[in-house]
Amino acid sequence: MDLQLTGKVTQILDEQSGQGKNGPWRKRDFILETKGQYPKQVCITQWGDNIDQQAVNKEDEVTVSIDIQSREYKGNWYTDVKAWKVEKAQGDVQAPPSAPGLTREGNQEMDLDDDLPF
Repeated sequence: MDLQLTGKVTQILDEQSGQGKNGPWRKRDFILETKGQYPKQVCITQWGDNIDQQAVNKEDEVTVSIDIQSREYKGNWYTDVKAWKVEKAQGDVQAPPSAPGLTREGNQEMDLDDDLPF
């Protein structure tokens, strides 16, 4: 399942680190505000080297590929939204130029005012 969220980074939280049974770990959370009529704020976690390799800054417009995972601890459930890929927005997207004689819908334009030889 390929889940993605697009929006603006509104806040970057402090990095956390520690030592686990598999060695050292580090993580950093950031808040992404989605677009649309009813914007949502989502706390997304980056782990390990992704913090440096796919750095985000406050006010960045990004698309984040995520995994959602829940776990149970002492009868309570906790859900994490983990980023595995972050892509920065590329600015305004322009429409591709159309080929001569074609409309945007792909149908040929017909000029009915021309004198046809047949």
